[in-house]
Order: sequence, then C-alpha cells, then structure tokens
Amino acid sequence: MSRQFVTEAIMMVIYGELLAPGNPVEYIIPYISVMELYEVADSAEPVMNDPEEDKYIRPKIRELISYFEEPLNAKKIDRCLAVPWAKSSGILLGSQVQIKIINSIDTAPYGETFDRIETEMLLISQREKVPILTDQSELIRRIFEGSVPVQVYDVDDFEYAMEEKSRNPI
Repeated sequence: MSRQFVTEAIMMVIYGELLAPGNPVEYIIPYISVMELYEVADSAEPVMNDPEEDKYIRPKIRELISYFEEPLNAKKIDRCLAVPWAKSSGILLGSQVQIKIINSIDTAPYGETFDRIETEMLLISQREKVPILTDQSELIRRIFEGSVPVQVYDVDDFEYAMEEKSRNPI
C-alpha cells in the first residue's frame, strides 16, 4: 500500500524528490491548490528566492498545468468537481507517484488562523486521516499552537515521513 500525504500542487514542482520516492506514494491535493498553479504561473512575483531557481521552476509549473489539462487527467479532475468532497481517480506521475485531487469545501473552522488552502488541507487531513506534507514552518507552528488534530511533516523530513508509520492516528 502506498503512503499518503495531503499537500499543495506547487510542492510537486518545487521539490522534485517528491516525484522520485523509494516507495509508492499518493498525494491528495485540494482542487483550489491546482487553481493556484495558474495564478502562480501568470504572476510576476517570484516563486523562488533565487532568480535562477525561479527561472527553472516557472516552466515546470506550466508543465504540470499542461499535464493536468491532458484529456484523460482533465476528465478525472472534472468528475470530482461535481460533488463536494469527491476525490478524483488517480493521476499517475511516474511509476511510484499518484495524485488525487479532492473537491474540498472550506467550511471556515480555521479561517481566522489559516488561509483557504491551508484550511482545506487541514480539513482533508482530518477527513481522510492522512498527514500533511509542507515546506511552511509557519504553518507547522500554527498547527501545533492551535492544537489542530492533524499529523504534519516538513518536506525536509520526507524520507522519514515515507518510512514512518502513523503512530498517532489522527
């Protein structure tokens, strides 16, 4: 069985190691996070602090958008958009990686402390009982300070997270 994580679509682009794990992995991504790719691709704001990295990442964002727009993948995504909390069929990204898009609904229980994507990730994590994988130390801090009942891993601990069996089920 593959390891599962809730994460953002942009993470697939920024952290290439997420696409080359040693074992099968499934990423559950809020649909709003996929839509964010379009905003980031069209934005003049840098995605990365290093201009060279930013220059490298931007075409990768467009590649992922194009991949999601391929007819079979677009059909899988469109199907999940008809019903709240529906999950797409698996979208393969290599032999070990599968992505599922979920049509999550922000019900605002965390709206004061977390933005919309963060809130949807928290809700998906709770609903699916799957840990969150993020690169945002500030998000991790707010999760702990708010005693939000989810398991969260920093992307720097990805290999550990892949090996770790959920000792504290959500």
